[in-house]
Amino acid sequence: MSPTNNTFAIFVIFCCAISFAFASDPDTLQDLCVALPSSGVKVNGFACKAESNVTEADFFFAGLAKPGVINNTVGSVVTGANVEKIPGLNTLGVSFSRIDYKAEGLNPPHTHPRATEIVFVLDGQLDVGFITTANKLISKSIKKGEIFVFPKGLVHYQKNNGDKPASVLSAFNSQLPGTVSIAAALFTSTPTVPDDVLAHAFQIDTKKVDDIKAKLAPKKT
Repeated sequence: MSPTNNTFAIFVIFCCAISFAFASDPDTLQDLCVALPSSGVKVNGFACKAESNVTEADFFFAGLAKPGVINNTVGSVVTGANVEKIPGLNTLGVSFSRIDYKAEGLNPPHTHPRATEIVFVLDGQLDVGFITTANKLISKSIKKGEIFVFPKGLVHYQKNNGDKPASVLSAFNSQLPGTVSIAAALFTSTPTVPDDVLAHAFQIDTKKVDDIKAKLAPKKT
């Protein structure tokens, strides 16, 4: 093989190696990296606690054992089990939540910008759905023991249309999936989105915008 052909072959192998290297997330480079939020350092995650200070408590959370207390107008509550509650999840790319619903309770339309979500129904029956970027609604009624998946970043919701409480367990492929509640993000942001922008977007007058903002504003205690 000529020197030119050798060079070309090496170049092709190098390009293939780069392609494989960037085909997926890299494996973790240590056994564990227990989060140390107090360090103030974030590099796409939290800094690691010294391994000599790691204990079993860093990998344990009992907060999903009981239904959450629902005291809001939408009739649902989310109890998260992410890296903020379980420091040992740092760099592992997984987390959990429990969602409880009153009769007729709603988990309003929202997105998780960093994760796909899969829900497993513990009790009750829910109407669930997500909206694609082509504005197609994919929806279904699910009951105890059944599963539904919400793709990463897409707007989705869950609604308990029954006359009894319901609950689900949710799993995510992110240690901190993040949640953007559509209505709250648009009408209760700080600083606020200008009224004329919201009025134009929703084809309503600014008085209606103010009414919606007042209804969604956090209740003072």
